[in-house]
Amino acid sequence: MNVVLVEPEIPPNTGNVARLCAATGSVLHLVHPLGFRIDDRHLRRAGLDYWPHVAVREHESLAAFFRVTAPGPHLFFSARGGRPYTEAPVADGAFLVFGKEATGLPADLLSAHRERTFRVPIWGRVRSLNLATAVGIVVYDAYRRLGFPAGA
Repeated sequence: MNVVLVEPEIPPNTGNVARLCAATGSVLHLVHPLGFRIDDRHLRRAGLDYWPHVAVREHESLAAFFRVTAPGPHLFFSARGGRPYTEAPVADGAFLVFGKEATGLPADLLSAHRERTFRVPIWGRVRSLNLATAVGIVVYDAYRRLGFPAGA
């Protein structure tokens, strides 16, 4: 599985997602610009000693990411998605794409990929979930639906 963070802004969120990727053997893709430096102490602290176990790929832009990862499959996750994440057609090697904390994924990207855009439902009195929490929900459900890797 591939976890993609587009222009993440908060180091501890990215550190927590990196730890998730280490725990699941997922590849972490970071799409620039980042709201921090990759050697940020808060980022490293959130990831603790797991950084050597995370496969991190950096991309200079969203366009560069798509050039390298075509044909995908790419699945997009946004509070503005139409269907719940449980309906996302996950496949081994899928790219699970999440936007930055403040604004999410660009509106034009979501419009162009409406049929592949999903949301994590929220029914309480908040407007969004923490990025790392949303990523964790989606990644573990994707692995569950794929039958978890051997030994999990």
